[in-house]
Amino acid sequence: MKYSAGLLLYRRNGDGGTEVLLGHMGGPFFAHRDAGAWGVPKGEYEPESETAWDAARREFQEELGLLPPDGDAVPLGEVRQSNGKLVTVWAIEADLDPGAVTPGTFRMEWPPKSGHVAEFPELDRVAWFPLDRARAVIIKAQGAFLDRLAEHSG
Repeated sequence: MKYSAGLLLYRRNGDGGTEVLLGHMGGPFFAHRDAGAWGVPKGEYEPESETAWDAARREFQEELGLLPPDGDAVPLGEVRQSNGKLVTVWAIEADLDPGAVTPGTFRMEWPPKSGHVAEFPELDRVAWFPLDRARAVIIKAQGAFLDRLAEHSG
């Protein structure tokens, strides 16, 4: 089984509502997709060598190129995505300028079977979404994190 952990930043907007910071998956497979292509900044870890909390903070920095914010972390629990990966997430109230993000990159053969290796950003863009809009674009299983955050931030 694969394990992944991440941090979901949230803030209050001027109307008293909650907004969350999501990242759009980089690379050619998601370039023209919106629904189901956004998610919590997260990444894989090995439970025998790193805690989920430590992985969430490390992955935040790797994915966004910024130190994870300090603040009270609200555990949002786990979900199992359709690919079988078990994802653990914490929410932290903080503001972040999406323009300050310097995403990490990954390399893959593209186009397939071309022998050409290209480099792509882990996240090709990051944006704040009101909860209702976030539910429309987030990876389906991760929608549970939005529901749990809404219960917490009520």
